[in-house]
Amino acid sequence: MLTHSGSPTVTVWSDIGCPWASLALHTLHAATERRELPLQIDHRAFPLELFNSEPTPKFIVDPEIMAIGSHRPELGWRLWNGRPETYPVTTLPAMEAVQAAKDPAVGGLRGSDELDRALRKAFYVDSKCISIHSVILDLAEECEHVDADALAAALARGSGRAEVYEQWRTAQGPGIQGSPHLFAADGYASHNPGATFTWTRSPYEGGFPRLDAYSTDWADELLDALYADHPAADTPAVVDALPAREVAVKGA
Repeated sequence: MLTHSGSPTVTVWSDIGCPWASLALHTLHAATERRELPLQIDHRAFPLELFNSEPTPKFIVDPEIMAIGSHRPELGWRLWNGRPETYPVTTLPAMEAVQAAKDPAVGGLRGSDELDRALRKAFYVDSKCISIHSVILDLAEECEHVDADALAAALARGSGRAEVYEQWRTAQGPGIQGSPHLFAADGYASHNPGATFTWTRSPYEGGFPRLDAYSTDWADELLDALYADHPAADTPAVVDALPAREVAVKGA
């Protein structure tokens, strides 16, 4: 689950439509940028809609956005304010694009991570329909290290789809607990790091998510561990525990 490279790599299993995963990635990116430490993120798909056989319900995502956004206003998240008919019914095309962007001819891990960040911002901040290729490719045009034309050609060939389904099959095993689940060197593994929360009851029964605390310390602790035996490069790089069928955890 680790990609060998000149910089430490963190492998992140997640769904772009999972607010908890987007919170974890924001925290990790903020820590690397503040400390000017190069870090590669290898995104792996944890496609909730395939696990749950339904689109991730808006009535689950919205209260999670409110719970997280009110606790961490620096995220800049907003509830969906686009036209109702443009709300993303699937995040599979977006996750496929992130996988396709890993091709060195398209963007590599750096470009893939840039695209993942752009897609999350488009959904959580800008209310864009990340289910369709035209929106995905418009976002790719804005990513410095993504060749949008190469990505368009790759998606036209179906690139990324097989990878998403293969990752879904892998994630059905016992090693991956949900979205997000982070892995790194020396056995590091953490599911939904930093968050202390619970649902008051099942959201299918009218429950609400309650975020009791969120600590960003985990990101610094992870970077400290990664760099304990891995000196930083001279040039810095620019760099959900829920019941089944809810948001972050697989299974029936």
